[in-house]
Amino acid sequence: MVRWDSESYHPVVIFPDEPKVLDLSGSEDYGSGNEMWTIGKYDEVRSIYTSDLFSDGRTVHVGLDLGGPVGTPVYAFFGGIVHASGFNSKLGDYGHTIVTKHRIDGQDIWALFGHLDAESTASLRPGDSIISGQLIGRFGTENENGGWPPHVHIQLSLIEPEGHDLPGVVHPDDRKWALSVFPDPRLVLGPIY
Repeated sequence: MVRWDSESYHPVVIFPDEPKVLDLSGSEDYGSGNEMWTIGKYDEVRSIYTSDLFSDGRTVHVGLDLGGPVGTPVYAFFGGIVHASGFNSKLGDYGHTIVTKHRIDGQDIWALFGHLDAESTASLRPGDSIISGQLIGRFGTENENGGWPPHVHIQLSLIEPEGHDLPGVVHPDDRKWALSVFPDPRLVLGPIY
């Protein structure tokens, strides 16, 4: 068991105004309101996954979404290295993605940052060192982030990803397993909702 409180962490996104916590489990559509800053919850069963990528019935969101305008800076929450970076091209996928690797309480932890702009993945390469608070990316446009309103999907992982991808949405049958290997990002983001 990782003692997450053994370290202190930098914010991933600095909200200039109070973000609205979205409820994407029902009729609320992602990006349908006038809110500039939003939070999409962890461990939420969502009805918004309609592209072919989710035709297998995946609905449980195992990351946390921080929303704002295109170009919003995304910062490393802790020091480590870049594990992988790349582009997930399917509609509804992550688009430009960076995965970082950290050592917390003696354990390896990976973090995926998805829905970034193209410059984010062009500027960081696997093996690059990062420090807490370092700018690692920016929110991408819908044309480069998988077709979503601008935001960053942050997901923690106790298992090493194969490249620049993790299942950010899982089938309800896999929920228990997924929550055991993809911990709540609020462990490093703090009680943001």
